[in-house]
Amino acid sequence: MKKLLSLALLMLAFSFGMSAQKQAQDGAKRQYQVFGVAFYNLENLFDTINNNGSYDLEFSPKGARQWNGKKYWSKIQNLARAITNFTSNVTPNGPAFIGVSEIENRTVLEDLVKAVDQRLKSEGRQPWDLHIVHHDSPDVRGVDVAALYNPRYFKFMSVSNTRVPMPGRPTRDQMCVTGRMGGDTVSIIVNHWPSRLGGQAQSSPLREGAAAISKQIADSIWAMRPNEGVIVMGDLNDDPMDKSCAKVLGAAKKTNGVGNHGFYNPFWSFLEKGIGTLAYNSSWNLFDQIIVSGTLLEQNTGENHLHFWRARVNNFDFLKDTEGTRQGYPRRTYASGVFLNGYSDHFPTEVYLRRVVVRK
Repeated sequence: MKKLLSLALLMLAFSFGMSAQKQAQDGAKRQYQVFGVAFYNLENLFDTINNNGSYDLEFSPKGARQWNGKKYWSKIQNLARAITNFTSNVTPNGPAFIGVSEIENRTVLEDLVKAVDQRLKSEGRQPWDLHIVHHDSPDVRGVDVAALYNPRYFKFMSVSNTRVPMPGRPTRDQMCVTGRMGGDTVSIIVNHWPSRLGGQAQSSPLREGAAAISKQIADSIWAMRPNEGVIVMGDLNDDPMDKSCAKVLGAAKKTNGVGNHGFYNPFWSFLEKGIGTLAYNSSWNLFDQIIVSGTLLEQNTGENHLHFWRARVNNFDFLKDTEGTRQGYPRRTYASGVFLNGYSDHFPTEVYLRRVVVRK
């Protein structure tokens, strides 16, 4: 009996060893090129100059926040620290593309990308030389969406901006940036959908309208280039299961059944696990989403083309409040009118796309 047991264990160990060896061999047959695509709401990144009347007064030395050069440059340095941590073992030089929101103008982005490179140099790392794509939106507060990209990994081709109709209160345009990444063409729609001002239910139709515009942009791309990858990203002011995302845009919780011109939302599962990007009244929301089209799913494209791999919320410890009722929440710039010298009231998000580059 002991001999039979020993033989069975030996066979099991041999079988497991052969399986592990086969997995190792299969893994060695493929080398992947990986690209990070991130989004970050920079929370009121304003300069100190009042050039928008009463709406801009708040962020000026004479305004309620006494927004001065010292506070501005501290925020720039804080955001640079956050962005230089958007790295992983497969993307040591950071993301290929970063969509941003709540920025006042191109100048603040120029200051930010300089600070990013200065920080990298001080740490003995290679500068990223991020390039800027910016467009002045008609938003009444003067905030825009924009994009930063690393030209080594994202080859810029074109940009278009689409107006989002808002009754009596202009909002941010949707920016669609198209470029080459890993040999494939990708279009990334950067958004900051209308807020929940007046209540979630009452304001939902505004975000549903914004979602419909993103879908129209994607459909117009596919009418010309059916196989192109499309990403919808931004501060959507809704959660993944809300109507704007789940119904109007049609971003599914799982990849099963998502066709080429459908959408998959990898952040739905994060929120179900209690992981969010901003907190309000002791509960988490995940407004900062990066949604990928079916043309970026391996099940539809194959591994030789660029496809979605995984996602993460970049909720680094240094971005969090460490004490009080907001412990664990994003450490924001101000709270209750008090300057906290923080980063943003949102955590950044990121997805990773990859494709096979070598088969051995």
